Amino acid sequence: MSKTDKLLDAIEVETGKNPRASVIWMHGLGADGNDFVPVVDELGLDGAPAIRFVFPHAPMRPVTINNGYVMRAWYDVSLGDLEGNSRRADERGVRESQAQIAALIEREGQRGIAPEHIVLAGFSQGGAIALQTGLRYPHGLAGVMALSTYLPLAESLPREAAPANKATPIFMAHGIYDPVVPMVMGAGSMTLLTGLGYTVEWRQYPMPHSVCPQEIEDIGAWLRNVLNR
Repeated sequence: MSKTDKLLDAIEVETGKNPRASVIWMHGLGADGNDFVPVVDELGLDGAPAIRFVFPHAPMRPVTINNGYVMRAWYDVSLGDLEGNSRRADERGVRESQAQIAALIEREGQRGIAPEHIVLAGFSQGGAIALQTGLRYPHGLAGVMALSTYLPLAESLPREAAPANKATPIFMAHGIYDPVVPMVMGAGSMTLLTGLGYTVEWRQYPMPHSVCPQEIEDIGAWLRNVLNR
């Protein structure tokens, strides 16, 4: 647990006083917590409870696919990890990040936000960690949002899945023209999760490895729905 003794640094944005819900949103490889801050004002969250958005910064680590360059990353990536249906992943890094995000969920609990009012969200690597953490977290969450990503450590999910999150809503979205994480990986993960009995809302958009206005609108609608339950 030494990796989680110190909470990850994060940027926080609140949509109103006394938040009653939280969204912990993880960025992609090489970015940082600032990446999705501008999206908050575009989500159209009128009618939703006051939300605290938490945008953590991933730890700095060498990334093999980038010649060992040290950057913010939730886990290491090697050549071939993101090809076709490959589900290889840096298990140690994935599990370290899972523990760090679980610690942020616990911190929100200490600040008065129960797990059932918390959404885990992420883009690319961050989305992989949202799925990894959310589906294994022992207490029911409001939802899991995974953008332009895939399910890591898929082979261990059936035995590690938390019953409390078996019915948790999952939103997955992917760009048809994604050259970084091929859509077949996202769609394959969606099919696997559906086969395991999870409810997945799947969207695909004519975009590369990015987000688009229609996707942001759809995310806002989904968040209003899961946080108003």
